[in-house]
Amino acid sequence: MTVGLITSEYPHPKVLRSAGIATSIKNLAITLVKKGLQVIVFVYHQKEDDIINDEGVTIHLISKKKYKLFTWYFYRKHLQNYINTIVLKENISILEAPDWTGITAFMKFKVPLVIRFHGSDAYFCKLDKRKQKFKNFILEKKALMQASAFIAPTAYAGIETQSIFGLEKHKIETIHYGLQLENFVNDNPSIYNRNSILYIGTIIRKKGVLELAEMFNKVVALNPKVVLILIGADAPDIKTGNNSTFELMKSVFTEEAKTKVNYLGKIPYVEVKAHIKKAHVCTFPSFAETLGMVTIESMALQKPVVNTSIGWAQELIDDQVNGYLVHPTEIDLYSKRILHLLDDENQCLKIGEAARKKVETKFNIDTLVDKNISYYKRIIKEANAL
Repeated sequence: MTVGLITSEYPHPKVLRSAGIATSIKNLAITLVKKGLQVIVFVYHQKEDDIINDEGVTIHLISKKKYKLFTWYFYRKHLQNYINTIVLKENISILEAPDWTGITAFMKFKVPLVIRFHGSDAYFCKLDKRKQKFKNFILEKKALMQASAFIAPTAYAGIETQSIFGLEKHKIETIHYGLQLENFVNDNPSIYNRNSILYIGTIIRKKGVLELAEMFNKVVALNPKVVLILIGADAPDIKTGNNSTFELMKSVFTEEAKTKVNYLGKIPYVEVKAHIKKAHVCTFPSFAETLGMVTIESMALQKPVVNTSIGWAQELIDDQVNGYLVHPTEIDLYSKRILHLLDDENQCLKIGEAARKKVETKFNIDTLVDKNISYYKRIIKEANAL
């Protein structure tokens, strides 16, 4: 079986963008190859056309194009024609695409299309309590209605997306994102930088970073040794129009807290694991995710995580067993959880060990990829029966 994956991001030096979605797609692609399948990744909106090979995966870079009118439509047709050509040439059995902005709207493929709910614009707008552009909603719904099947990384993301787009009559398969656990090993979990708090993710309002600033103020007031390390690209703030959310964070920090913040910006993904290993506590107070790759990566590296308590996170962490779940608006409780971990080394190690076990049980890509393959085969069989 040959699988084609359509995406706008993938972890490779020649690809323009790589975030959490890219990591989950690469984990899937590489593990499918290890299972004996051929995988072709189509990465659109790139600088130039190219074909490269990476760890057994064939990657087609498809350059961004502009047209005099209706670029959103004609570029989709360009992608459709290119992908269909490769489908026939390489005998691709099934295609998978993300839901974001409905990239597959108005496309017709020669094989079944599965859409995975990495997070649509409509989904994030709902969680972030923002109004979505009508055009984006139409494109996303059109893409979903043309798909043969759906995969959600968490049951929560599936239920929410189903409700938003009226997909109640469609069955949605829940298959978590997974990690190649052999790449996430912490041989010395008791060695870390004491009193360090680590946040990894885009510096943007929906990730709860403004609330994180408030939490950190309270933590600093009771533990002056603490430091906050921030890793991730800065982003404009839609609500205020400010072109830097980090500048908004700085306006929230107390004068004392500002001296304890180390913002590293966006760093190469290969360096992220080292920062996680060095952290005392990892924290992700997000308002909007479908799963949150960095959470399970931190858990795999035996870190105590204080996470949001919203929907999807309840499928990752069992509160007070292998991590902590607190709503981002509960500033006092959230900061107390962080302070408790900073003060109790044994609890950190205990939580970290349990976190690793949870990831081994629920987020091992070697197990999860078998579920993906079985699901692909079922969809192909159903399509051939029509």
